[in-house]
Amino acid sequence: MMTTFSDEFFMKEAMKEAEKATNEDEVPVGAVIVSNNRIIARAHNMTECLSDVTAHAEMLAVTAAANFLGGKYLEGCTLYVTLEPCVMCAGALHHAHIERVVFAAEDTKRGFMRYGTGLLHPKTTISSGLMEKESNAILLSFFQKKRN
Repeated sequence: MMTTFSDEFFMKEAMKEAEKATNEDEVPVGAVIVSNNRIIARAHNMTECLSDVTAHAEMLAVTAAANFLGGKYLEGCTLYVTLEPCVMCAGALHHAHIERVVFAAEDTKRGFMRYGTGLLHPKTTISSGLMEKESNAILLSFFQKKRN
């Protein structure tokens, strides 16, 4: 059974963002940032729409959360994201001092974990694999449609 403020609840919200990305013909990655059991930022990939290679879900969510909080540090916040962050996003998360990162699917080609956890802030904790199958299914479906 899913409790209201569980990791699963918040990851499902990130999955909703990934679906929005799919509907906008963006790579289906979604993210939410949570503070005190409250979603303070939601985002999905917008690199195509904005013609901006930095418009990853995580980057957009960090900006929105910082604006919400009125400061650049996201201490005490958790990022839920449907795909392992890339090196660029990990760097931003490091500088934002995010407390926790929870990602669904691994990105073995471009994910930051290829380089170890040192790209994140030393106090950041990481959880992975939550709803991995669902995230992988969305990504696989998207790329299969692109190839056909």
